[in-house]
Amino acid sequence: MSSSTGSGTANGGISFWYADDGLPEPREPLPGDANADVVIVGGGYTGLWTAYYLKKAAPFLRVTVLEQKFCGYGASGRNGGWLYNGIAGRDRYAKLHGHEAAVRLQKAMNETVDEVVRVTAEEGIEADVHQGGVLEVAYTPAQLARLKAFHEHELSYGEKDRELYGARETVERVRVADAVGSAWTPHGARLHPVKLIKGLAAAAEALGVTIYEKTPVTEIRPMHAVTPYGTVRAPYVLRCTEGFTASLKGQRRTWLPMNSSMIATERLTPEQWATIGWEGRETLGDMAHAYMYAQRTADDRIALGGRGVPYRFGSRTDNDGRTQQATIDALHEILVRFFPSLAGVRVAHAWSGVLGVPRDWCATVTLDRSTGLGWAGGYVGSGVATTNLAARTLRDLIQQDSGQAGPTDLTALPWVDHKVRKWEPEPFRWLGVQGMYATYRTADRRELTTHSAQSSRLARMADRVAGRH
Repeated sequence: MSSSTGSGTANGGISFWYADDGLPEPREPLPGDANADVVIVGGGYTGLWTAYYLKKAAPFLRVTVLEQKFCGYGASGRNGGWLYNGIAGRDRYAKLHGHEAAVRLQKAMNETVDEVVRVTAEEGIEADVHQGGVLEVAYTPAQLARLKAFHEHELSYGEKDRELYGARETVERVRVADAVGSAWTPHGARLHPVKLIKGLAAAAEALGVTIYEKTPVTEIRPMHAVTPYGTVRAPYVLRCTEGFTASLKGQRRTWLPMNSSMIATERLTPEQWATIGWEGRETLGDMAHAYMYAQRTADDRIALGGRGVPYRFGSRTDNDGRTQQATIDALHEILVRFFPSLAGVRVAHAWSGVLGVPRDWCATVTLDRSTGLGWAGGYVGSGVATTNLAARTLRDLIQQDSGQAGPTDLTALPWVDHKVRKWEPEPFRWLGVQGMYATYRTADRRELTTHSAQSSRLARMADRVAGRH
């Protein structure tokens, strides 16, 4: 084991972001049966953004949020802080609804990045936002071929302001070892996830939203959100539970709780940063099949993530983010693979969290007008921005259904009301996901050693099995 990932590493404790900003003062649980106009299950980004926008649009609405632990306990408080314009399922939506519909969806995502930046400024939320764009790097011939194809593909969806760089231009931005090229889009920003969730909860409460914490919802049915402390009755019940959806009655196979793990280094010195560059503070990714994602934090650490143990049997979720040592070591290896000069840098914190993965890997937003039940999610790791678009869309769907407004551009986007089949029962679910990520990692290793410009056939096979293409 590397001495850099030894006993000095804080493991779990929700995430580094909470270690940095402190756990919130817990709000009171639901005191008993209650009534509302809209009840939202889940106090993460989706739930809080939805509550915020509903109250901004219709201040008279009684909006209640029910959260099982505390706001931001799940993925909203554990993610990589990538506010960017990716959305899960766009290519499938192009096949189902036509290319122009998917272009509209992409345009909405580009604008969503700016919307989050705008609201944080307007509400005075100090979330360490830095709009430096997204840089995705290739360091093998096969990755470079995928990068060029990816860049052209993004241009076809109307993103004309992105740029493609060769090895020299890449190194001028970030000195990733052996980088042979990169692509950059301005539609991205780095942020501190916990500072955003805390500020968003406070902004929603200031508008009159009621938030109950320590209140697990055990069942959702039309006009009812059932908890051990009482039932909240409302015409609209919105499920905003992402990776924790499988714990709800009847939802075990709806979305798979995929595990993602992260590390944060100790603070780097100015001399160490001088060897790396990264002065633009772009969010940083790669073109590997088992990809990584990273940011340069406001206090000059590197926070880096990837898939560790990707899935727990029976759709179980972790205990407060605790992470296996093998995963910590693997993420440290990625850090050193990118920046060899940081081999001796200590990993200060490691953690994990779950994200929601639908069977067809497509994010969706839905309001069933016959029951008043709504939901949004299945972001497959792209939720920091997508949650905001989902929330504004849920707002518009509710306003349309209740007669307060008509259809909007958002309610006409192709991800609205998308239907997807459930995941396979166990053990097929576990075997499939474990096999998929083992195959992706093998494909990445082969591409590193063969130096072929062809993507590994193994990865294409895994994509087909996963239902990603």
